[in-house]
Amino acid sequence: ATLEWVDWFNNRRLLEPIGNVPPAERERTYYRQLEESGEAA
Repeated sequence: ATLEWVDWFNNRRLLEPIGNVPPAERERTYYRQLEESGEAA
């Protein structure tokens, strides 16, 4: 049960301060934007 909750918490819950998207989705968007802007090292 704990692993299911951790999966939900990290990958599926909606987080209001970041636009009501799951944290994992926001992280993917962040790194994709870095790559597109040429700022990734």
